[in-house]
Amino acid sequence: MKPAPRRSVARVSPFRLSGTRLLGAALLGTALLAAPAATAKTAATAPAQVLFDRVNQLVQDRYGGLSTVDRAALRSEYQIRLDAVCAPDPQTCASTKAYPVVQAEITALGDEHSFFQTPDDFGDFVASATGGNRKQFGVKLARLDGENRVVLEVVPDSAAAEAGLSRGDVLQTIGGQPYTYERLRSARLGDQATALGVDRQGQRLNLTITPRESSTRDLPRLTYAGPQGKTAVLRIPTFLTGGGVAQTVHNLVGQAQARGATGLIVDLRGNGGGSLSECDSAVSAFVPDFVRVARTSDGDVQTRVSRGLRLEDGQAQGGVRNPKLWTGPLAVLVDKSSASCSEFFAYEIQYAGRGPIIGEDTAGVGNTATRVFPLPDDAALQLT
Repeated sequence: MKPAPRRSVARVSPFRLSGTRLLGAALLGTALLAAPAATAKTAATAPAQVLFDRVNQLVQDRYGGLSTVDRAALRSEYQIRLDAVCAPDPQTCASTKAYPVVQAEITALGDEHSFFQTPDDFGDFVASATGGNRKQFGVKLARLDGENRVVLEVVPDSAAAEAGLSRGDVLQTIGGQPYTYERLRSARLGDQATALGVDRQGQRLNLTITPRESSTRDLPRLTYAGPQGKTAVLRIPTFLTGGGVAQTVHNLVGQAQARGATGLIVDLRGNGGGSLSECDSAVSAFVPDFVRVARTSDGDVQTRVSRGLRLEDGQAQGGVRNPKLWTGPLAVLVDKSSASCSEFFAYEIQYAGRGPIIGEDTAGVGNTATRVFPLPDDAALQLT
């Protein structure tokens, strides 16, 4: 994180996301699960055209990012592409035929925070946003060169943990074939045990992993390091777990204090953000009181967080029970994947002078908000 002058002003919409991450609980009840608006097309319009029209209506009317691309010209260009794709069956062209066209169009918009989500991707997102169950391995991967992936994190008690995967493992083969993300995705959606070939610090290991339905909740966890285990390491992998992050942070801070920890490290590496309410209340375990102003299309909103209680324009918007306050030595770890409200977290720690922020420059989207719009057939569009 680079230092910034106080006071932080985040430009956000009334329903807030950053990256693919929720920044407001109201989104789930209003924007995320709302039915898409009817299009002006007749009932005979092909599903692919209906989806394309809805996407472009949203891009034209709701996009508020920094892209300077001519959106009308963009629509015309990609309408030609859709017509070509649907030429064999223009009256009944399936919505799936529009997916690659829409994905390419949103990419051409030139805004890395806006993108199209297929029904599968949107389903995964909803499960993560609400803390629901889904079929999964419980492993987070980071890109290396080409198709190679390294294990960034293994969720405790997950299928990946049972298989013996560890942070730092490099996935090399899957089912006896060279590893690709699509092969991993197919294995996750299946029901069979799959052989994995991994490299662990130069040693080849053969593991077996079987996907299963499990909770997407990935709550903070605490470990200890250093001489006599006196340094507490608080890992916060995400703020997008359907609730409970802030309460867990305060509970774990209390555990560290009870154990007599003399220092604490908050690990936000790979944390792409999530609920701003959860994030703010979590910060209050380290900074007793802070204020932020959000600039929305409906005017400025002041947020004040004090000892776990979050107030927006004086109205309570969540909090924690039995709040704790860590006053000892503190450091925060970040990397280039630390984004959105995890950047807010690091900023508040930095501004309050509570401790150093260590690692890489963060993603730089702490002032970028997005909204998710449902589309026909359970797809979705995320727009800045």
